[in-house]
Amino acid sequence: MRTVYLNGSFIPENEAKISIFDRGFLMSDGVYEVTSVIERKLIDFEGHFHRLERSLFELDMKNPLTKEVLLSIHKSLINKNGVNNGLIYLQITRGSAGDRDFVFPDPETTPQTVVLFSQNKENLLDSPSAISGIKIISIEDQRWGRRDIKTTQLLYPSIGKMMAKKVNADDAWMVQDGYVTEGTSNNAYIIKNGKIITRAKSNDILHGITRAAVLRFAEEAQMEIEERNFSISEARDAEEAFITSASSFVTPVVSIDGQNIANGSPGPMTQRLREIYLDESIKTAI
Repeated sequence: MRTVYLNGSFIPENEAKISIFDRGFLMSDGVYEVTSVIERKLIDFEGHFHRLERSLFELDMKNPLTKEVLLSIHKSLINKNGVNNGLIYLQITRGSAGDRDFVFPDPETTPQTVVLFSQNKENLLDSPSAISGIKIISIEDQRWGRRDIKTTQLLYPSIGKMMAKKVNADDAWMVQDGYVTEGTSNNAYIIKNGKIITRAKSNDILHGITRAAVLRFAEEAQMEIEERNFSISEARDAEEAFITSASSFVTPVVSIDGQNIANGSPGPMTQRLREIYLDESIKTAI
């Protein structure tokens, strides 16, 4: 049985309880982060912490814990649960004022709810998807307008994943005004004429921590990058396509809406980017 962290205490998962009036439960009034663990070390913890602070600020919430305390909690969960390869999930909500109300409760009298737990994923590095690539479908992007904030409002992304599953695909890319925004839980890319193309940062997409690292490493490797919109049609005609996220790193996309990309196999640039990302990230893991 896992040990989890809840509001200052490490407890068995079956003893963890929150109020039915918690705003995270009633209104998705909370933010989250997921940090990968490789060989018992955290990947890009600094980046995840800074995005957490930004998300909280955008929702007019304070961070109830310092970076040092959060790092200590992450490390403790790795040790207590024997996580070699896996994930640490962190969620902070506005808490419970003891009733339901659309108006924010007074933060001076309503403590926030802080939850962290671990997930073991021993095949994180050698995921079958990284070897064979994934198949995706395109769907209309029907999420709210502040996707740059990493909130717990994940119903539509879940619906998108189920839409993909129903047609034997692995995931979905969401489309707004004719252009791809991102995947249901990842950033989206194509490679065309040897150039990496991905949507520029805005309120329309999550500012991925893995995205930032991959683009930085790609630039250092003298790869050309263009941050602009691209359509599903352009993606189908691309040389390669891939996604990035904290849990999938760099994963090839080999099919869109039933049409193969190039020869339907992971491409060399995507495979090289995954190698570079993992090599460099492991070097700086803490």
